[in-house]
Amino acid sequence: MAFCNPIRRIQALRIAAFLFGFFGGLLAVTGPAAAQAIALLQDTETERTLRSYEDPILTAAGLDRNAVKMYIVNDSSINAFVAEGQNIFVNAGLFVQLKTPNELIGVLAHETGHIAGGHLVRDTDAMAKASVPMLISMAVGVIAMIAGAGEAGMAMMAGGQQAAQAQFNSFSRTQEATADQMGQKFLRETHQSGEGMVHVFERMADEQARASVHPDAYASDHPADRDRVTALQGVADSSPYANVTDTPEAQHEFDMIKAKVIGFLAPVRDVLTLYPPKNLSKPARYARAMAYMRQPNLKAALAEIDSLIKEEPNNPYFYEMLGQIYVEMSQPERGIAPYQKSVDILPDAPELRVALAAAQLATERRELAQPAIDNLKISLQLDNDDTFAWYEAAQAYSQLGNQPMADLSTAERYYSAGDARALVFAQRAERALDKGSPDWQRANDIVAIVTPLIKNQRR
Repeated sequence: MAFCNPIRRIQALRIAAFLFGFFGGLLAVTGPAAAQAIALLQDTETERTLRSYEDPILTAAGLDRNAVKMYIVNDSSINAFVAEGQNIFVNAGLFVQLKTPNELIGVLAHETGHIAGGHLVRDTDAMAKASVPMLISMAVGVIAMIAGAGEAGMAMMAGGQQAAQAQFNSFSRTQEATADQMGQKFLRETHQSGEGMVHVFERMADEQARASVHPDAYASDHPADRDRVTALQGVADSSPYANVTDTPEAQHEFDMIKAKVIGFLAPVRDVLTLYPPKNLSKPARYARAMAYMRQPNLKAALAEIDSLIKEEPNNPYFYEMLGQIYVEMSQPERGIAPYQKSVDILPDAPELRVALAAAQLATERRELAQPAIDNLKISLQLDNDDTFAWYEAAQAYSQLGNQPMADLSTAERYYSAGDARALVFAQRAERALDKGSPDWQRANDIVAIVTPLIKNQRR
């Protein structure tokens, strides 16, 4: 599924995630990581709000803000996680299901605790240690099976897996508790209440209690939820900022993003039930504008977003949505002006420029191809790994008849995605571009980097 802003598109991302379950036998132990594809949402407004929540916490944790990347996962459940070092993944469901910024900030503080504690690095060593009893039991089990005791051998192997799982879970529970305490510390240092974190885990405890009548704390890789809530409540209550609440402005910002996410992700019928036409608040109109656009109902969508623009004429995200409505309704020429307005207000937002370029190219007017390229160049200077921007650049160069640059843009697109097809297009561009030029050198660099990787993969 592909779409333009405000929640511009979903892209698939493959991450290396540790296998916390030993369900794969020896393969799960010897292969410490597995590639897992997740769908990401990209939206400037949501991403910038998340950064405004997270950056003060990173400063309190003594971490480099530029080194920590944040991603929004297209998942409606309450969850967030850290993967591949300093990458924080936040489910869209946190905006949908949580009630206040402080609750979401509490979740981010917890995840930052994992980063500051170096927990992902330590997981590798913990998994290796936990695998020892499993490997021993497998070896003994195989010997028993060879000797004719098949059932006994299988039992030994299963017991080893359970022991390994229990050992790793014990390690993980310690990490979770540590992340809780560190997260509360970061909240105190940023003069924020720890109550939001308590509320989130209290809700999780209630859900776990409903799901299991007799939960086994030792079979979980998280602390026993009720004990966790009790411990967190004590720390939160002792903070001098325990009673600090979100400002009306912060709550409004959160409510607007919640409305946008619901307007995009929820079925249209559900959106209009949550935000009925009689509700004239800004969040309600924001959600309905998105829902009517998806319906599609151009007239209703325009009425909602126009009313918001009249009240906030300098809000770049309202113009962004207006541009998207026109593009989605196959009127890209009418979408160019509002997209341009959003870029004028927020010139350092790469996704807004990509959306503007996409609208320019969608008109199929050759004279707009170069302005589109100009916007894409600025965007890619800010975010060089944007595969959609590289795709649009290839289309723009094709419209201008510049096939070598179209090939180079496609090579960049595949290179950013980790796709071996980057080599084919880089070689084409290298042959056609002026030797020694910066673009030729870039094509040459991609060829030089990708070629040995492909050879090693084949071996």
